[in-house]
Amino acid sequence: MNFKQSLIENNSVNLQADATTWREAIKLGTDMLIASGAVEQSYHDAIICSVEKLGAYIVIAPNFAMPHARPEDGVNRTAFALVTLKEPVYFEGEDEPVDVMVTLAGSCSDEHMEGLMEVTQVLEDDDSETGVDLDKLRACRSKEDVYAVIDAALVED
Repeated sequence: MNFKQSLIENNSVNLQADATTWREAIKLGTDMLIASGAVEQSYHDAIICSVEKLGAYIVIAPNFAMPHARPEDGVNRTAFALVTLKEPVYFEGEDEPVDVMVTLAGSCSDEHMEGLMEVTQVLEDDDSETGVDLDKLRACRSKEDVYAVIDAALVED
């Protein structure tokens, strides 16, 4: 399943959301996927537990996190959720705050990697030092804006 189609089918876009902690921010994304039936509550719990145990491995670029756990932790089908935050949150041990998150639920290792690659493609920016252009997603105020950003990114490549 592709990124945009998953966001549409799972009704999993939450823009300019409020969260005061990284735990709350992760819950915003996983709650949408739980509501759609894509994941079980255990998937959310596994992400939180993994971050507490392993550190902020889900922060993969400045200001960007990709919450995820293993397929066997409660994934029913591959899905994505996009959350942008009004105010960024800090993960323990990280210097940079996070305000854009894409929750990834891969139903198997291959789909997990394919999902990661597609999200990376959408966020790539060759002009940026980090290689990631989050400003386009931060500027989105509607689901349609998000879909347009994704379409534009995939056409460019």
